[in-house]
Amino acid sequence: MKTISFVITFCTISIVSWSQNVDEIIRRADEKFRGESSKSKLTMIIERPTWSRKISMKSWTLGNEYSMIYITAPAKEEGQVFLKRGNQMWNWVPTIERMIKIPPSMMMQSWMGSDFTNDDLVNASSLVEDYNNELLGEDTIRGFDCYKIKLIPKIDAPVVWGKIIMWVSKEEYHWLRGEYYDEEGNLVNTEIMMNIKKMDDREIPTRLEMIPADEEGQKTILIFEEIEFNIDITESFFSQQNMRRVR
Repeated sequence: MKTISFVITFCTISIVSWSQNVDEIIRRADEKFRGESSKSKLTMIIERPTWSRKISMKSWTLGNEYSMIYITAPAKEEGQVFLKRGNQMWNWVPTIERMIKIPPSMMMQSWMGSDFTNDDLVNASSLVEDYNNELLGEDTIRGFDCYKIKLIPKIDAPVVWGKIIMWVSKEEYHWLRGEYYDEEGNLVNTEIMMNIKKMDDREIPTRLEMIPADEEGQKTILIFEEIEFNIDITESFFSQQNMRRVR
């Protein structure tokens, strides 16, 4: 009986330990892009079968709760600002001098005509806290040995996806691919991350492609031009008053 008890105890400890290890893999991959705070310059390219358009922007973040995006080009959208505080979002439109609060009913609508939604900007969910994870196995992506991990949302977690499958490189903790499924198990979006470069104090993928599953020839590309991590910034920066002043 002592032998059986030892085996059961050992197996239980091993399972808990491995679960913690997977949590750590996800946490390190997720936080690698953010740090405690950040400031960046980005270019977003929206590609469609018959046209494409480019949007340039600056972005500031503080943890998961606060972010601000300032559109710098094209001229038609220049000066627009998007603010996220927790799960709330506002849009400042300087051409009409109007502050617009984006209601919950619009959170799944396209952001700036891209394949990202308003919810993608506001979503403050934690991949570790809001999902249960399972190691599916190992895979190789573009020469990187990766962990393949499935994430299923916990009951009552404030998330929109029914399942996420992510690929994280073993040594570098680069998040290289993500697949997002709805509650019925249908693939909605595939996210591909590439072009790994040194940005500030770390190496990260600097090109992100979001590809919808049901729209042939359509995708949105997000390119990180510059990024600084762990900048000196406070919650007071992320205010409606500052939306009118930020540049």
